[in-house]
Amino acid sequence: MFPADVLDDAKRLIDSLKVKRRTLATAESCTGGLIAAALTEIPGASDVFYGGFVTYSNDAKAQMIGVERTLIDNHGAVSEAVAHAMADGAVRTTGADLAISVTGIAGPGGGSSHKPVGLVYIAVASVFDAPRVERHTFGDAGRQEVRLASLRAALRLLEEAVK
Repeated sequence: MFPADVLDDAKRLIDSLKVKRRTLATAESCTGGLIAAALTEIPGASDVFYGGFVTYSNDAKAQMIGVERTLIDNHGAVSEAVAHAMADGAVRTTGADLAISVTGIAGPGGGSSHKPVGLVYIAVASVFDAPRVERHTFGDAGRQEVRLASLRAALRLLEEAVK
Protein backbone atom coordinates (compact mmCIF):
# COMPACT_ATOMS: atom_id res chain seq x y z
CA MET A 1 0.00 0.00 0.00
CA PHE A 2 2.85 2.42 0.88
CA PRO A 3 6.18 2.91 -0.89
CA ALA A 4 9.09 0.95 0.59
CA ASP A 5 10.85 4.08 1.88
CA VAL A 6 7.76 5.11 3.86
CA LEU A 7 7.49 1.67 5.45
CA ASP A 8 11.22 1.71 6.27
CA ASP A 9 10.84 5.11 7.94
CA ALA A 10 7.73 3.97 9.83
CA LYS A 11 9.50 0.84 11.07
CA ARG A 12 12.55 2.80 12.18
CA LEU A 13 10.27 5.22 14.05
CA ILE A 14 8.31 2.44 15.76
CA ASP A 15 11.58 0.77 16.81
CA SER A 16 12.92 4.07 18.19
CA LEU A 17 9.73 4.68 20.14
CA LYS A 18 9.97 1.20 21.63
CA VAL A 19 13.59 1.70 22.68
CA LYS A 20 12.77 5.08 24.26
CA ARG A 21 9.52 3.71 25.75
CA ARG A 22 7.50 6.58 24.34
CA THR A 23 3.97 6.68 23.01
CA LEU A 24 2.69 8.57 20.01
CA ALA A 25 -0.60 10.03 18.81
CA THR A 26 -1.48 11.73 15.53
CA ALA A 27 -3.72 14.65 14.58
CA GLU A 28 -4.14 14.81 10.82
CA SER A 29 -6.01 17.07 8.48
CA CYS A 30 -4.83 17.09 4.85
CA THR A 31 -3.17 13.66 5.21
CA GLY A 32 -6.49 12.15 6.25
CA GLY A 33 -4.99 9.42 8.43
CA LEU A 34 -2.05 8.45 6.21
CA ILE A 35 0.45 8.78 9.07
CA ALA A 36 -1.61 6.52 11.31
CA ALA A 37 -2.10 4.06 8.45
CA ALA A 38 1.63 3.92 7.69
CA LEU A 39 2.50 3.37 11.34
CA THR A 40 -0.05 0.60 11.76
CA GLU A 41 1.41 -1.24 8.76
CA ILE A 42 4.29 -2.09 11.10
CA PRO A 43 3.83 -5.19 13.28
CA GLY A 44 4.04 -4.26 16.95
CA ALA A 45 3.04 -0.63 16.42
CA SER A 46 0.33 -1.04 19.05
CA ASP A 47 3.09 -1.13 21.70
CA VAL A 48 3.76 2.58 21.11
CA PHE A 49 1.05 4.04 18.88
CA TYR A 50 -1.87 5.29 20.95
CA GLY A 51 -4.05 6.25 18.02
CA GLY A 52 -4.97 9.21 15.94
CA PHE A 53 -7.47 11.85 15.02
CA VAL A 54 -8.50 12.85 11.53
CA THR A 55 -9.60 16.40 12.18
CA TYR A 56 -10.39 17.42 8.65
CA SER A 57 -12.95 20.12 9.44
CA ASN A 58 -12.43 23.12 11.67
CA ASP A 59 -15.21 21.86 13.94
CA ALA A 60 -13.39 18.54 14.35
CA LYS A 61 -10.17 20.34 15.28
CA ALA A 62 -12.03 22.27 17.96
CA GLN A 63 -14.27 19.51 19.28
CA MET A 64 -11.95 16.49 19.13
CA ILE A 65 -8.59 17.93 20.20
CA GLY A 66 -9.47 21.29 21.68
CA VAL A 67 -8.06 23.71 19.12
CA GLU A 68 -9.47 27.11 20.05
CA ARG A 69 -11.87 28.48 17.44
CA THR A 70 -10.33 31.94 17.82
CA LEU A 71 -6.97 30.50 16.76
CA ILE A 72 -8.54 29.07 13.61
CA ASP A 73 -10.47 32.29 12.96
CA ASN A 74 -7.42 34.51 13.45
CA HIS A 75 -4.76 32.42 11.70
CA GLY A 76 -6.67 30.00 9.48
CA ALA A 77 -6.71 26.21 9.75
CA VAL A 78 -3.54 26.06 7.66
CA SER A 79 -1.12 27.89 9.93
CA GLU A 80 1.78 27.36 12.27
CA ALA A 81 -0.41 28.26 15.25
CA VAL A 82 -3.09 25.70 14.41
CA ALA A 83 -0.54 22.96 13.63
CA HIS A 84 1.03 23.53 17.03
CA ALA A 85 -2.36 23.53 18.76
CA MET A 86 -3.36 20.31 16.99
CA ALA A 87 -0.24 18.47 18.17
CA ASP A 88 -0.54 19.87 21.67
CA GLY A 89 -4.23 18.96 21.77
CA ALA A 90 -3.49 15.38 20.72
CA VAL A 91 -0.93 15.00 23.53
CA ARG A 92 -3.32 16.56 26.04
CA THR A 93 -6.32 14.51 24.90
CA THR A 94 -4.59 11.13 24.75
CA GLY A 95 -1.87 11.37 27.36
CA ALA A 96 0.66 10.16 24.79
CA ASP A 97 4.27 11.27 25.17
CA LEU A 98 4.30 12.98 21.80
CA ALA A 99 2.07 13.79 18.88
CA ILE A 100 2.46 14.84 15.28
CA SER A 101 0.00 17.06 13.46
CA VAL A 102 -0.40 17.98 9.81
CA THR A 103 -2.53 20.72 8.30
CA GLY A 104 -2.26 21.99 4.77
CA ILE A 105 -3.70 22.52 1.32
CA ALA A 106 -3.32 19.41 -0.81
CA GLY A 107 -5.27 20.77 -3.77
CA PRO A 108 -6.24 20.86 -6.46
CA GLY A 109 -8.25 23.84 -5.20
CA GLY A 110 -8.37 25.74 -1.95
CA GLY A 111 -5.17 27.71 -2.34
CA SER A 112 -4.63 31.45 -2.53
CA SER A 113 -1.70 33.76 -3.18
CA HIS A 114 -1.12 33.92 0.58
CA LYS A 115 -1.61 30.19 1.17
CA PRO A 116 -0.93 28.29 -2.06
CA VAL A 117 -1.72 24.68 -2.87
CA GLY A 118 1.07 22.57 -1.44
CA LEU A 119 1.51 24.64 1.74
CA VAL A 120 1.69 22.29 4.73
CA TYR A 121 2.51 22.80 8.40
CA ILE A 122 3.74 19.84 10.43
CA ALA A 123 4.14 20.06 14.20
CA VAL A 124 5.42 17.83 16.97
CA ALA A 125 4.43 18.30 20.59
CA SER A 126 6.15 16.33 23.33
CA VAL A 127 6.09 16.08 27.08
CA PHE A 128 9.90 15.85 26.93
CA ASP A 129 10.94 18.65 24.57
CA ALA A 130 9.89 22.00 23.19
CA PRO A 131 7.38 21.87 20.33
CA ARG A 132 8.56 22.09 16.75
CA VAL A 133 6.67 23.30 13.71
CA GLU A 134 7.88 23.06 10.12
CA ARG A 135 6.47 24.92 7.13
CA HIS A 136 6.66 23.09 3.82
CA THR A 137 5.84 24.27 0.32
CA PHE A 138 5.47 21.17 -1.80
CA GLY A 139 3.98 23.09 -4.71
CA ASP A 140 1.00 22.22 -6.84
CA ALA A 141 2.30 18.69 -7.45
CA GLY A 142 -1.12 17.05 -7.25
CA ARG A 143 -3.16 16.01 -4.27
CA GLN A 144 -1.64 12.55 -3.90
CA GLU A 145 1.95 13.85 -4.15
CA VAL A 146 1.37 16.63 -1.60
CA ARG A 147 -0.12 14.14 0.84
CA LEU A 148 2.71 11.64 0.31
CA ALA A 149 5.35 14.36 0.71
CA SER A 150 3.61 15.44 3.93
CA LEU A 151 3.66 11.86 5.21
CA ARG A 152 7.39 11.53 4.48
CA ALA A 153 8.16 14.86 6.15
CA ALA A 154 6.08 13.95 9.21
CA LEU A 155 7.86 10.62 9.68
CA ARG A 156 11.24 12.34 9.36
CA LEU A 157 10.28 15.03 11.89
CA LEU A 158 9.03 12.38 14.31
CA GLU A 159 12.22 10.40 14.02
CA GLU A 160 14.23 13.54 14.82
CA ALA A 161 12.00 14.24 17.81
CA VAL A 162 12.43 10.76 19.24
CA LYS A 163 16.25 10.72 19.07
